[in-house]
Amino acid sequence: MNRQVRLVPLVLSALVLLALTAAACESSAGTAQVKSAILGKGVDQNGNMVDPTDTFAPTDPTIHVVATLANVPDGTTLKAMWYVVEVQGSEPGVIDEISRTLGSGEETVDFTLANDRPWPVGKYKVELYLNDTLDKTLEFEVKE
Repeated sequence: MNRQVRLVPLVLSALVLLALTAAACESSAGTAQVKSAILGKGVDQNGNMVDPTDTFAPTDPTIHVVATLANVPDGTTLKAMWYVVEVQGSEPGVIDEISRTLGSGEETVDFTLANDRPWPVGKYKVELYLNDTLDKTLEFEVKE
């Protein structure tokens, strides 16, 4: 009987350790993450960047940022906040905000900023928020 009493704490400790290890593995496998984000001028049919760049012309009609994610559970949100940083005649601030709620396994998101007039020359940035937490900041410029 004395022998069984000593084994119980050992077995319980092993079970607790196993449960904690399994929970940690499950948690890291189910946590969405932004693997990469690329700025560019166009996107192909598969959502891949066609012309990656961080320098745009005033006449470029659209600016894209393609984000590649991993471990995306259903209901994950990804938001792009586009900003003027330094443009003559403009105050720094938000240009646009675009948010998407993703489905399970959705791995590529294209955010597009369009302008029907020429872009003012200057410095800009886009911030990507994963589930309302800043994850990536990409700076870009519009040059003549």
